[in-house]
Amino acid sequence: MAKNWSLYKRHNALRERAKIIQGIRRFFIENGYLEVETPHLIPSPAPEAHINPIACGTWFLHTSPEICMKRLLAAGYDKIFQICRCWREGERGSRHIPEFTILEWYRAGIDYKELMKETEELIYNLSVSINSYDKITYKGKEIDLSIPWERITVEEAFRDYANLSCKEALKKDLFDEIMVESIEPNLGINKPTFICDYPIERASFARPKRDDHSLAERFELYIGGIEIANGFSELTDPYEQRKRFELENELRRKFSKPINPLPEKFLDELIEMPLSAGIAVGIDRLVMVFLNKDSIDEVVAFTPDDL
Repeated sequence: MAKNWSLYKRHNALRERAKIIQGIRRFFIENGYLEVETPHLIPSPAPEAHINPIACGTWFLHTSPEICMKRLLAAGYDKIFQICRCWREGERGSRHIPEFTILEWYRAGIDYKELMKETEELIYNLSVSINSYDKITYKGKEIDLSIPWERITVEEAFRDYANLSCKEALKKDLFDEIMVESIEPNLGINKPTFICDYPIERASFARPKRDDHSLAERFELYIGGIEIANGFSELTDPYEQRKRFELENELRRKFSKPINPLPEKFLDELIEMPLSAGIAVGIDRLVMVFLNKDSIDEVVAFTPDDL
């Protein structure tokens, strides 16, 4: 049988991908984090209106290790990280794949501002250790990774790049559309950009800001116009988290999507979780940007089309 050239041509990319993953592990181990492994198959995922889990029997392949990792935080683990596979139904495109690799880490005793600093250190150190250089080139533009990186609030981003204010976009149900079409392509072009202080309506698992409860202590990281990470100061109020889950299920019902049971054990233990912050980083996208590739297909061993 002839050699599969579509697989072979990814050889160099997969070597570089391995170096990046090894560098990530080295960073966390050297900084006192415990690497953990949590189940991929879970009885009840966190309900999210726009993310669809893949059923496996009566359980589900996890869309993120978030729930189980937070239960470890609540049990007294203070610095944990994990690199694992996740699954989301129907996600396919140049930046999306239904089975993908994610890095998540959680740390007790810090908030989202300190987490942004740690994220800067991780990615900067990766570039210097792997490339011996604090700059990368993506889609013809040089991106300076030297610290500190740009920080912009969601409100400022709407003011600078959109034709509606953030409040108007929420009222007209155009927030996500404007973010994707008008704002995201302008973020992280010359330096990586943290967009932060999301409206509480887009809080997800994030804690409200202490001085302004209309905002959430949440950020996303963009490099070269690509979303790389989503992080926040963690919400530890089980009553508020239950309300948010119920709202997400209402939206799922509105969109005629399946309604799954709530993760009750997580909600029961959430009150024990300390002040902490956590983040999810898309490994495939990070590798794509580091290697100046146009598509995730170029930086994974197999795509769904190869199978």
